[in-house]
Amino acid sequence: MRAVTWQGNEDVQVQDVPDPVIQEPTDAVVKVTSTAICGSDLHLYSVLGAFLDPGDVLGHEAMGIVEEVGSEVSRIRPGDRVVIPFPIACGSCWMCERGLHTQCETTQVRSQDKGAALFGYTKLYGQVPGGQAQYLRVPQAQFGPIPVPDDASPDERYLYLSDVLPTAWQAVEYAGVPENATVLVLGLGPIGQMSARIAIHRGASRVLAADLVPERLAMAARHGAEVLDLREIDDLPAMVRGLTAGRGPDAVIDAVGMEAHGSPVAAGVQKVAGVLPDVLAAPLMKRAGIDRLAALRTAISAVRRGGTLSLSGVYGGAADPLPMMEMFDKQLTVRMGQANVHRWAEALLPLVADDADPLGVLDLRTHRLSLEDAPGAYRTFQKKEDGCIKVVLDPQA
Repeated sequence: MRAVTWQGNEDVQVQDVPDPVIQEPTDAVVKVTSTAICGSDLHLYSVLGAFLDPGDVLGHEAMGIVEEVGSEVSRIRPGDRVVIPFPIACGSCWMCERGLHTQCETTQVRSQDKGAALFGYTKLYGQVPGGQAQYLRVPQAQFGPIPVPDDASPDERYLYLSDVLPTAWQAVEYAGVPENATVLVLGLGPIGQMSARIAIHRGASRVLAADLVPERLAMAARHGAEVLDLREIDDLPAMVRGLTAGRGPDAVIDAVGMEAHGSPVAAGVQKVAGVLPDVLAAPLMKRAGIDRLAALRTAISAVRRGGTLSLSGVYGGAADPLPMMEMFDKQLTVRMGQANVHRWAEALLPLVADDADPLGVLDLRTHRLSLEDAPGAYRTFQKKEDGCIKVVLDPQA
């Protein structure tokens, strides 16, 4: 089969790789009909290469048709249309029973002291072949795949249940947004877009949304956010305080993460780490401050006293200095983590299946391309060119 493989820093290639097969009785094999490029895939593309090997299959947002199931899989059967959540979870361990599927004790990558295995996401998370491929082996299929209606709807109606929507829903949940609250969303990539829409859907009276890419700002505006163009703002925290009676927003959602603009020193460290031999780069990334913290520092400064920070952007450094005095003095609550997809899927599925499309899932994808076009799509997405906000790849085209 054909699959998107990592070959080196900013080098992905579509290659022939072995077809997946059932290896365990809890496996399934899915024919992938749509798979997306995530912002966190860009971390692998240019920053986290020390934890990848040439030939690793990328991708953790996928859906398709079940081809085959193992002997212990009864929830799904061949022919079913399913979405594949990006965390690989058993559904029955102590962590899963508490809704912490990204900490699944059955699939935890203990050799790396990490949580549940993830599709297509480095040695740190199990080095499981990902979904940017024509076929995908799905471990823990007795629990993982989410059946969706086999109707005439385009895949994009359901595809984002794999990651984008649950991540955004959790970001709003973790923000603890009270009714009639003001929320600030930093970063308007796919997660930021959906976080803004979900915050509005769940009762926020005002959602401020900040970015510097015109197409992203325009998309957020047409879904009800008050957009703030960072190209025109010298001091964002001061501006949002001015918009909120001098206090600041009740919650800030950081949908940017470790590659924020405005952190030139950390950006240089990331570039150096990206070209070092793995034996040197891996310890640097695990133990040193490699994150660009501009967005997080902005969030800390902007949020009101007693407010909440919700971090959905991925951070990778281990020793980044934070303004602990300010955080303590402002009595902030901070919540973060990979999305526990199944915990939120029940609430999300009726919304995405609704013909009225209340979350605007059909207005997120800007590019749909063949799997063979993946190398160019990665470059376009990384450089934010051609109005690119969300790329969906078609492995069967």
